[in-house]
Amino acid sequence: MTARIIDGKAIAAELRARVADEVARVKRDHALTPGLAVVLVGHDPASEVYVRSKHTQTQAAGMASFEHKLPEDVSQADLLALIAQLNRDPQVHGILVQLPLPKSLHTETIINAIDPAKDVDGLHPNNAGRLAGGLAALSPCTPLGCIILTKSVHPSLEGMNAIVIGRSNLVGRPLVQLLLNENATVTIAHSRSRGLAKLCAQADLVYAAVGRPEMVRGDWLKPGATVIDVGINRIPVAGGKPKLVGDVAFQEALNVAGAITPVPGGVGQMTVACLLVNTLRAACAIAGLPAPAV
Repeated sequence: MTARIIDGKAIAAELRARVADEVARVKRDHALTPGLAVVLVGHDPASEVYVRSKHTQTQAAGMASFEHKLPEDVSQADLLALIAQLNRDPQVHGILVQLPLPKSLHTETIINAIDPAKDVDGLHPNNAGRLAGGLAALSPCTPLGCIILTKSVHPSLEGMNAIVIGRSNLVGRPLVQLLLNENATVTIAHSRSRGLAKLCAQADLVYAAVGRPEMVRGDWLKPGATVIDVGINRIPVAGGKPKLVGDVAFQEALNVAGAITPVPGGVGQMTVACLLVNTLRAACAIAGLPAPAV
């Protein structure tokens, strides 16, 4: 068996095209231009790359993009003042504060200051609580992308056994809620779970989001399982650039799984595309329009 490679790049491109079509429609029919504001504090190289990608793709979808780059030593009061300004700005429908923030800033306080209606990262407690309660909410982008990738293989997840390895507020916990909303049977595990290999062997769907390079081995998997690898790990290579690998031993899994996302080219491609989806949804909700068809 050789697993089907789930092409995150192609699926993300298709999703962005649908978003662009819907943006053009709401512009034409309602004179509404969705706007996304991204706040970057400091000069973290990886964060700068992500922010550039978000800016480029936001504009390509026909949305307004607002970038706010702040120095590393910005005070918490000044950052909160900027968020308050963006909360009030009628041209801004989505606000994203790029994480991680410098240690001098209290991340939870910053996230909680964002208007939940504009919280396109889906991290505000109001949105997290609504998601946990099975209510409509802006969902974190990476878990949302995981669901879309899975449904490219299995249009219905009802009754399937899923394991989520990782319990972060950004990925693991909201992904569990989204899977429950799809009527999957979900096990949540983590690096300290006992018998992790046996738990994986029972799962039709495996989501690896633990942040450990190639932790999930091929012989852990149920033959034919669908594997969604959320991990992005850089491992050193003697005399060369670091190698990018996921949380799954890809070559091993390739011979066991039915379908698998690569790293890179899998989940990472979906995160920004789902950010555009959330921004469009937020814009329509704020304007009192029906939810867009994306």
